[in-house]
Amino acid sequence: MTPRPRVALMIETSTVYGRKLLQGITRYLRTHRAWSIFPEQREVDTEPPGWLRTWRGDGIISRWSCPRAIEAIERTGLPAVDVSDRRPAFGLPRINSDDLAIGRMAAAHLLERRFAAYAICAFSGELWAERRTEAFLEAVARAGHVGRVYESPWHGAGAHVREEEQARIGLWLESLPRPVGVLASNDVRGIDVLNACQMRGLQVPDDVAVLGVDDDALLCEICSPALSSVVPNIEAIGYEAAALLDRRMQGEPAGPGERFVPPSGITTRLSTDVVSVGDPEFAAAIRFIRENACHGITVEDVLGHVEVSRSTLERAFRKYLGRSPQAEIRANQLARARQLLAETDHPVHRIAELVGYRHVEYFNVAFKRELGRTPGEYRRELRPSIPTATVATS
Repeated sequence: MTPRPRVALMIETSTVYGRKLLQGITRYLRTHRAWSIFPEQREVDTEPPGWLRTWRGDGIISRWSCPRAIEAIERTGLPAVDVSDRRPAFGLPRINSDDLAIGRMAAAHLLERRFAAYAICAFSGELWAERRTEAFLEAVARAGHVGRVYESPWHGAGAHVREEEQARIGLWLESLPRPVGVLASNDVRGIDVLNACQMRGLQVPDDVAVLGVDDDALLCEICSPALSSVVPNIEAIGYEAAALLDRRMQGEPAGPGERFVPPSGITTRLSTDVVSVGDPEFAAAIRFIRENACHGITVEDVLGHVEVSRSTLERAFRKYLGRSPQAEIRANQLARARQLLAETDHPVHRIAELVGYRHVEYFNVAFKRELGRTPGEYRRELRPSIPTATVATS
């Protein structure tokens, strides 16, 4: 019997990011050869363990960003894959979230709501946060706005205690025009912004709409109001890292040095559930669509909810969104479909049902018309190593 490869997983379990990476690795191992796992669950910026110097293993997947830990991994001479994101790539093949795409997606979500101003509450000295800030500000600028920025260190020298940080954020929020759409670098920062709003008596989402990143469901749902969040495709990163390491342990070359996995969507909760256009009927219609699009609603259902004429509703949607109510329903359905294609192994016909399509054929046509590729092709782009059966259309 061929011995199982011995693989060290240098991934923390204290964050949702680390746990989802491990879930992706687990998903890969369910359908491929088993490994003997050696978990090392230290925080990502700590010193390397002494056992690594003499460890007789076969491969490593690492989230560590401490330079000495990186050097220790390289000295082993073992095949390794880097899934860290705090500092620039250092030589190992790396798979990461596409933080530029996250920033752009967040900007589009907030710009759609037509706020008076846009801002980002960010961390300094963190590569992933700096990339998100860069892309967010560029997207906001292209829409004709000047994005405001609050930055401070997350860890180490210069970091403030939590209460002081939230007080500083509150002062910054009060200085902004309102209503304002605020992107927080991650969900933890999003909670800081929500708490700062409460301290200052700012209403969420009417004065300040807040969008996080990571979609840590426990954190997002425990907030009041619940926190909307961009959904990085973290499990796909773990899956692809495992697939790449497996190939490397079998002697295949690593390929390109760094690969970025795009986010799978946005989970909209109460913290951004507003359209700031001074038109209550339109705002009510948008909210109804976002809550019910995947239940197979029609424009007639929307009209029954807001009690305005069809022509009035059509004019409002064209004015504020540049598209029809029917197109908005379809956009919400397809946004949810993209998320399900990225995060689940449901066959396409089941996803069509879950987003409100009675016939998978109509779903496939609508998806390809809007995105230029079929649902199966979209899934393979996000998750190229998944088994073919998973991407079947029925």
